[in-house]
Amino acid sequence: MSSVNDTITQEEGKFKIWFFPGAETVNTKFNVFTGSYIRLMQQILEDDFRFIQGIYNKSIMLNVVWALNNAQKPIRNYENDKLISAALNQIISGGLSPDTHLSITSSSSGTIVAAQTAYYLAEKNRNKEILNYPFHLVLGASMTSEESELYRKLVQFQKEGIIGTIIHGEVQNEGDSSAGVGGSTRMEAYWNAFGLIFPWFSKKYSSPSFLNTHPSKGHIHRKRSMTVEKAIEFIDVILVKHKLAGEFYREKAIAILKNEIQ
Repeated sequence: MSSVNDTITQEEGKFKIWFFPGAETVNTKFNVFTGSYIRLMQQILEDDFRFIQGIYNKSIMLNVVWALNNAQKPIRNYENDKLISAALNQIISGGLSPDTHLSITSSSSGTIVAAQTAYYLAEKNRNKEILNYPFHLVLGASMTSEESELYRKLVQFQKEGIIGTIIHGEVQNEGDSSAGVGGSTRMEAYWNAFGLIFPWFSKKYSSPSFLNTHPSKGHIHRKRSMTVEKAIEFIDVILVKHKLAGEFYREKAIAILKNEIQ
């Protein structure tokens, strides 16, 4: 579910876009997609773009396990979860003002962290104590299932006008079997993960394995993470099609993306 916000202009307030990268990212260690997305967004938005840093475990596996465990429903007492509380604090303390037009973007396992953070930001902003405007949420190449309680809660916030645009289906990798792997229960999440890794034992998933990173024969999720094209398409949906940072940054994005493609 999504709605295009056509009314935001540069004069209405300051724009801020945050990015939650996937499990492979530790501080400034990026795959091609993540590095390209950050580089291009910094060119377009400069100081109005930031990405979450310093909250993930150095172990990719532990980051994935956290995502699988927390993909289904909002975490209880988020203040006690160091990852979510740290992410939320970075956003709130990172130049956020009541008139900020905020967008939270994310990819892969980072979509779970982003979804959880968005949930609690929405809870805190019920009475517009933080933001005067609805904030937007982008869940790309997402582990988040639309059948999960967590996703349904986010859609409910959207209906209440606390969250604005939710972009989900438009920013998935076409044919990516890992989309929605988090499921609606933890058991489903782990069965899905097992099937993705060992597809020859699964009736639901087919080869190649999610662990296969071969540039042409590997899993589509992993292949796409090694391309600049994914970053270009991602930004085109967010800034050009949906105008989540207004007309000024839309025009700037068009020019920079055109130059990147040439």
